[in-house]
Amino acid sequence: MADIERLSALDAAFLAAERGGAHMHIGALATFEGGPLVGPDGGVDFARVRAHVEGWLERLPRYRQRITSIPMLSRRVWSDDPHFRLDYHVRHAALPRPGDLRQLKRLAGRIFGQRLDRERPLWELWVIEGLDGGGFAMVLKTHHCLVDGIGGVELLGALFGAESQARERFAPQPAPSPRALVGAELDERAKNAVRRAQELARLAAHPAEAVGAARDVAREAAALVMDGLTPCDRTSLNPDAIGPHRRFDVVRHDLEEVKAIKRALGGKLNDVVLATAAGALGRTLARRGTHPAVLTDFRALVPVDVRHGRGGVGNRVGMMFARLPLAEADPIARHRAVLAQTEHVKHTAAHAQTTELIEDLSDELFPSIVAAVFTYAARAGTFNVVITNVPGPPFPMALLGSRLTALYPLVPLFESQALGIALFSYDGALHWGLNADWGAMPDLHLFADDLRASFDELRDAARA
Repeated sequence: MADIERLSALDAAFLAAERGGAHMHIGALATFEGGPLVGPDGGVDFARVRAHVEGWLERLPRYRQRITSIPMLSRRVWSDDPHFRLDYHVRHAALPRPGDLRQLKRLAGRIFGQRLDRERPLWELWVIEGLDGGGFAMVLKTHHCLVDGIGGVELLGALFGAESQARERFAPQPAPSPRALVGAELDERAKNAVRRAQELARLAAHPAEAVGAARDVAREAAALVMDGLTPCDRTSLNPDAIGPHRRFDVVRHDLEEVKAIKRALGGKLNDVVLATAAGALGRTLARRGTHPAVLTDFRALVPVDVRHGRGGVGNRVGMMFARLPLAEADPIARHRAVLAQTEHVKHTAAHAQTTELIEDLSDELFPSIVAAVFTYAARAGTFNVVITNVPGPPFPMALLGSRLTALYPLVPLFESQALGIALFSYDGALHWGLNADWGAMPDLHLFADDLRASFDELRDAARA
């Protein structure tokens, strides 16, 4: 029997947050040139893609595993799916030819609106042919409990690598018995207790350093808890509950123009993103009848990577709350206000240390409490929107010789959140993926226009 690997407290929290119409999978809509994968009739060589994915999975055993619960201990672990079928996860679809971007976005929204089956490995990959111009597309879905955005980029790098073929037929490991699951969990807790004792001994040898670090961590932890439990302004983007169906839209900006704004105004690329989003959100809410001036605490949840170069599956992500200046009409002043919000976290190492400490203690002491707090924060409206920005490769990638032309990411929606904004930089472009509840955001296409207008406004002001 293989080693038993448990879900972290944060991984389990993403499972707990999946309720009602809220699906907790991340994903992407990718488009490709036809290249060698598309035949003269416009059809994709699906058998070749399937064989490549099958070989790719040999390096990613987690994608053949499903979730198993440990009896009596409120823990979940990964175990091989004894009934794994690749054809369930890798699927083939087509648009009515010639398929345009509007049709593709509608199909992507429908796929993103389908919840992943908890009884199977939590991922899907759709190959979609029939695009105008001879290209094809791919829709990817992976549950957030399995991987975060940065880890997803690493997996894409493997998928878009050299062609692979499965060397041998997959033979799942026997399912662990309840006794083995309990024993492995108790053994892991004992090892963690030893590690914590060693850390305490090390801190005791340097008391002054330990006191200073503890003070910084305590201050950061208090701020995180206050932001995470205090309700923010309620808007039409925050219904009591969302439905299961999704709309998906995309926006694309030239990355060099984004960097030019950053150089002119200071800060980082993500500050340009938040300032652009703030301008667009203000326009959208004003069109919906809410003047931005009445919103004093419109809050974005901004994930922060704390992997420090560590790859692999699972979640290693912190959270930053940014109050967006929706009422600020001047784009330069809006950018300055965003910069003031984010500067503290950027220059405070204690923030990342606090996030990691909370996650590590949660894994060992109270994983169920973390899940409860996480779901409470999502349901109680402690943030209005999630905005996540994942850096991708600056060079072109290809799938079996067919060049990747664009990749628009997807961030999941929580129960009281009708809009999620995800970004991915790739090969000279910044790609926005807009995930929205079907009923609460019928004007998603107008919000996409607002993003373009807000960006143009900020770019022109920065040039001036």
